[in-house]
Amino acid sequence: MKIFFLFTFSTFLLSAFEQATASAHYDKILTHSRIRARDQGPNVCALQQVMGTKKKYFSTCRNWYQGAICGKKATVLYECCPGYMKMDGTRGCPAVAPIDHVYGTLGIVGATSTQQYSDISKLREEIEGRGSFTFFAPSNEAWEQLNSEIHRNLVDNVNIELYNALHHHMVNKRMLTKDLKNGMTLVSMYNDQKLLINHYPNGVVTVNCARIIHGNQIATNGVVHVIDRVLTAVGNTIQDFIEVEDDLSSLRAAAITSDVLDILGRPGHYTLFAPTNEAFERLPRGVLERIMGDKVASEALVKFHILNTLQCSEAITGGAVYETLEGNTVEVGCDGESLTVNGVKMVKRKDIVTSNGVIHLIDEVLIPDSAKQVIELGGAQQTTFTDLVAQLGLASSLRPEGQYTLLAPLNGAFSDDTLRMDQRLLKTILQNHIIKVKVGLNELYNGQELETIGGKLLRVFVYRTAVCIENSCMVRGSKEGRNGFIHIFRQIINPAEKTLHEMLRNDKRFSVFLSLVKAADLDDVLSRPGEWTLFVPTNDAFKGLTDDDKDILIRDKNALRNILLYHLTQGVFIGSGFEPGVTNILKTIQGGKLYLKTVNDTLLVNELKSRESDLMATNGVIHVIDKLLYPADLPVGNDQLLTILKKLIKYIQIKFVRDSTFKEIPLTFYKINIIESNVQPIIRKEEPIIKTYTKIIDGRPVEVTEKKVTEERIIQGPEIKYTRITAGGSDNEEKLKKLLEEEAPVRRVQPTRRTQGGAARRRTRLAYS
Repeated sequence: MKIFFLFTFSTFLLSAFEQATASAHYDKILTHSRIRARDQGPNVCALQQVMGTKKKYFSTCRNWYQGAICGKKATVLYECCPGYMKMDGTRGCPAVAPIDHVYGTLGIVGATSTQQYSDISKLREEIEGRGSFTFFAPSNEAWEQLNSEIHRNLVDNVNIELYNALHHHMVNKRMLTKDLKNGMTLVSMYNDQKLLINHYPNGVVTVNCARIIHGNQIATNGVVHVIDRVLTAVGNTIQDFIEVEDDLSSLRAAAITSDVLDILGRPGHYTLFAPTNEAFERLPRGVLERIMGDKVASEALVKFHILNTLQCSEAITGGAVYETLEGNTVEVGCDGESLTVNGVKMVKRKDIVTSNGVIHLIDEVLIPDSAKQVIELGGAQQTTFTDLVAQLGLASSLRPEGQYTLLAPLNGAFSDDTLRMDQRLLKTILQNHIIKVKVGLNELYNGQELETIGGKLLRVFVYRTAVCIENSCMVRGSKEGRNGFIHIFRQIINPAEKTLHEMLRNDKRFSVFLSLVKAADLDDVLSRPGEWTLFVPTNDAFKGLTDDDKDILIRDKNALRNILLYHLTQGVFIGSGFEPGVTNILKTIQGGKLYLKTVNDTLLVNELKSRESDLMATNGVIHVIDKLLYPADLPVGNDQLLTILKKLIKYIQIKFVRDSTFKEIPLTFYKINIIESNVQPIIRKEEPIIKTYTKIIDGRPVEVTEKKVTEERIIQGPEIKYTRITAGGSDNEEKLKKLLEEEAPVRRVQPTRRTQGGAARRRTRLAYS
C-alpha cells in the first residue's frame, strides 16, 4: 500500500512539474489577467489599452500597477478570454466559441481581411481541408498599415504573390503559444522561409517581430494566432544589410576597422542599434578620427551597439537593462510609440528583421566609457571639475596613450571662493586631483600612496563602507575609460602639508591644549611620522581654568597624560569615512574607548559635535571639538583634580574613588630606540649580475635596473647595535631584547632601483635571514 501511495504521489509531482514547465510566459500573464477580472464573471480577462491607440496588452504586474505602458496612461478593458464568448442575460463569458476549420476561425477572431484574401487567392480550400496548420493571421489594422505599394502588388497578383505571402504566415503543424519557445525558428509553408519566434518574460510573443495580439484560437485543423503586422520574407543577415545600406556607410567602416562586421554575419539572435551616417557626423570634432584610429576603441564602440539577445520593439513595454557585446549595459525602453536608448528617443526606424536578429536605426552614436578618453568620463555632476581642467590647460597633458586617474569632486564641492582663486593656485589644486597612473577602485588599499602630476603623494584610507583619499571620500560612479579611471569625490582633496604639532602651533584656537601637550612631554609624539587621529579641544573647552588649576594638572603628569591621550587614537579616521548613523568604537592610546558616529554629515564624538573635522596632517588627522573629553569609567581620587575637571566637564558625571590613582602610560607606543654599532665586517664579493625588468611599485609600473651582488659578511666584535622604531609598547620591547640576544645574522644589501626617467630610487631597508 505504501509503495502504491509513493508511486501515485511521485506521479502527481512529476505531472505538476511538467505542467509548470510547459506553461509559457504568455499563458501565465493570461492567467493573471483572468484573476484580475474575476469580479466580472467567468472567463473574463482584464487588458490594458494605451490611450489614444488601439494597442491592447495582457499586462505584467508592473504595468498593471503603474497604470501605464511605455510611459503612456492605459485604460482597463474587460473582454472574453481567448476561446470564450458572451451569452445574453448572463455575467461574464460562460459560453465556448464554436470550433471551426482555420478559414472559419479567421472570421471568429475578426481577421476578416485575411479571411477575404484567403478566399480570393484560392487558399480557402486548403485551410478548410484536412491537415494541421498554424496560421499567424494579420489583423485588419495590420493590412491597413502595410506599405501601399506592397499592398497593391499583392492584391494585383492574387494567385501568386498574395497566395505565397499568405503561405509565408503558415506552418504545417499546430503550434500553441506554449510551444513557441524563445529563439525558436520555424519553417513557413512558402519556400521554407524562416519564421523567428521570440517569447519574452512579459508574456509578449512575436513572429518576425510581429506581436501575437490574440492567441490560441483552436480550429478543427489547426490554430490561429492574430498578429499586429503583415510578415515579409527574411533572407539576409545583419551583415548583409549593413553592407548594402547606403545610410550605414560610416557604421560599416567602423565595423570593418574593428573586425566586428563578420560577427554580424554569423548565426545568432542579435539586436543592432545602428547609427546612421548623420549620427556619426554629429560627433564632436576629432572624436571619430581618434576612435577610428584606435582599434580597441573602435571595437568597443561597435560592440556597444549590439545586444546578444533579440529585442523586438513590440516586446518592450517598459525600461530594461541589457548587456552589450562590449560588456557594459544599455537601458532600452519606450515612450509611447518610440523606442528609447538610455532614456533618449533616438530610434528612427525599428524592427528591420534579418535571419540572425533585428536592426533598429538610431540617430545618435552610443560611445561606451571604454572608448572614451578619461576626461570625457565626467558626468553632469562633475562638469565644474572637467571644465576647469580644460580651461586651465591640463586636459592637453592627458595624452591618449597615457594612463591616468582623475579624482573628480562633485560640482557642489567648488565654492565661489575657490573659483575666484588665482588661476595658478587653482591649477595646482587640480593637478593634485590627477594621478600619474591608472588605478581602479579594486586596486586601492589602505596605506597606499598615489603620486599626482603635481608631485604630491596622496594617502588612501579604506574603511568598512568607504574609500577615502586624504580628506575626501568617494561616492558611487567610478568609470574606466580608454586611458584611465575617474573616481567621484564629495569634496576637494587637500593634501596634508604640516604635522599635527605644526597645525596646533599655527592655530591660536588650540594654544591651551598645546601647552598641556608640551607639559606632558607629548609634543614629540605629534611631530614625528605616524598615523594618528587627534580630537583637539579649542580654548573654549578650558574656560574657567585658572593658572593654579593648570599648575595642579601639570604637577600630576600621570593624570595629565591620561586625559590628553584619551584624545589620541592610532590610525587615521576620516569623519566622512564612517557609515552614517552607525556607532564606531575606537580604542585610545590612554586605553579607554571613544564612540564616534556621523549624523547629518556631522561627526559626533561621545555624542559631542565636532565643530570642524578632517583637518589633514602629514602624520594624521584632527577633529576639532569644543569640550574636553574624559573617559566615563575612569575614577578620580583627588579632591582638587575632581574640582578642576567638574569645571571643564559638565556633560558626564565623573566618578570619585578616594585615593585612586591614574596608571602610568609609558611613551613606548612611539619611542625610537637607537643603538649604535661599531662592528666592522669583512666582506667577500662575487661578480655582480645586472638585469632590467618592469615591476609594479605602489600601483605604478616602474622600470627597474637591478644589480645583484652576492656577498658574504663575517661580522667581528661582540657589540651589535640597531636602529628600530617600535610601536605598541612592551611586546615590541621583548621582541627587541630577544633579537639583541641572538647571534648576529648575515645581512644582505638591497639593490638601488631605477625608476622611469632614469632617476635612482633608493629603498633603504635592513633584511635579516
